[in-house]
Order: sequence, then C-alpha cells, then structure tokens
Amino acid sequence: MTPTLSLALPWLVCPTCQRRGHEEPMDLDGRSLRCPQGHCLDIAKQGYVTMTTSPAGANADTPAMVASRQRVLDAGLFSDLDLRLAESLADCGNIVEVGAGTGHHLAQVLEAHANAHGLATDVSSAAIRKAARVHPRMAAVVADTWAGLPIRTECMDAVLCVFAPRNRDEFARILRPDGRLVVVTPLPDHLHQLREMTGMIGIQPHKHDELVAGLESRFEIAGHEEVRTVVDLDGPTASDAVAMGPSAHHVRDVHVDGVEVTSAVEITTLIPRSSRSV
Repeated sequence: MTPTLSLALPWLVCPTCQRRGHEEPMDLDGRSLRCPQGHCLDIAKQGYVTMTTSPAGANADTPAMVASRQRVLDAGLFSDLDLRLAESLADCGNIVEVGAGTGHHLAQVLEAHANAHGLATDVSSAAIRKAARVHPRMAAVVADTWAGLPIRTECMDAVLCVFAPRNRDEFARILRPDGRLVVVTPLPDHLHQLREMTGMIGIQPHKHDELVAGLESRFEIAGHEEVRTVVDLDGPTASDAVAMGPSAHHVRDVHVDGVEVTSAVEITTLIPRSSRSV
C-alpha cells in the first residue's frame, strides 16, 4: 500500500457497511482493503481505491478533460486562489477535498502547511489516478459526493469544495463540530472572455445566494471574499480552459487564439451551526 493511502485509513469506512448503517473500518490485506465483515476493495497500481459501486456519470471528467485542466492549472490561472485557500485552511490538520479532480488545490494547501494531511475524492477515476500521486501527504479515492462519502463521522477538520457538487448533510456529518467548510464558486464574469468567444456554459448571476440557501440549515457563514486574477493564456492553453470543464461535454474541438482572461471566484467559509467559532 502506498504511504499516501495508509495515512487516510483512520478516516475511511467500508462503503458497503456504510450503506447498511454501520461505520466499519478498513485495513490493509495485501493489495486490498478489507473490513471486519469481509468486504474487500482492491488497491489500484497508482495507489487509489474505488469506493463506489456505481459507474461514473456522464458528467464525470474524462482523461482528455483531466489533461486539459492540468495544463491550465500549470499556467497559473488559479495561483491567487490557491494562496488564499492556503491561508483559509492554515490551522487544519485533516482536510478532504470533494470533487477534487486531480487534487491540485488540496496539494497547494498541503504544500503550504507541513503538518496537514489530505484526502481527495472524485467520481472520475481518470482524475483520481492523478490525485493519488500529486502529493506525498494526500490520499485519493473514487467516491460520489451525492451517494455518500466513505468517511468516518466527525473526523475531518475541513472540507474543501472547489467548483464541485455540494452535499450539505454529508459535509456536516464528516466535519468535526469545530470544523469548517470552504466552498469556491465562480463569479458571473469568470472566464467571460472565453464564454463570449466559444459559447461555454454560462454562470448563473446569483450563485452565492443559492449556495447560502442550500447550506444554511446546517451551516452558517464565517467569512466571504472575492478573488480576481487576469492571466494571459496562449492559444492552446485558452482552448484547454474551454475543454477542462462541463462545457467540454457540449462544446467540442474548440481552438481559440491567445487571450487575456479573468479568473473571478468567491470563497465562502462556513461552520456547522453547532459551532461557536472557527
């Protein structure tokens, strides 16, 4: 078993037992994880484990989307965002990023804090293959946020959710009472230059209000800020920015010239309603 996966064992529970209402631990058994009830999950050669029985949905990231996203991340489109996330999660020891893709954002946080450890989850096995090897203090599992996260109740210091599905009740369940939820959502002008050029999927103008409405029964806002960055992208990288997200399922074979684009996002930090402080 890879060192990265071993660090996550105290957090993981058997997904089969979990569906039956029990949180059974997983332990190493050769090249597999096994629970006390005998349920067994094989460890992939890249070091990750698939902890869902459902096939990836049609909107799961494909290998081509994963490659495009990695090139855009390497170009620094979200560098300022990563700096702010590292500051927001500075005192958190155990962090899970849900819908993590390649685990890039969580890796940047871990790199900034030597005592932090992380777990990346995503429904896309293509993305998790990358996440399993992106940082020595990050484990990775294939899991579906909507179906339920194979994570112990109240064991995480923080949940990070960047442009990913939000399961309010699951987030509240796995967070410690004094934990925090950090959610990143795009502002209406995020990548607007590319949207005007290519017909990318638009961004609803009231996403923050919808975010709060969807979480307020279990969480309260502890902080909110906007992060804007202007980055010059060459033609291939600008094309990758279109191909890396949901628009890739609708807009195909897009090739654009180099362009200056705006990364505009908001970071919302929330705490469980039972908490009094962050």
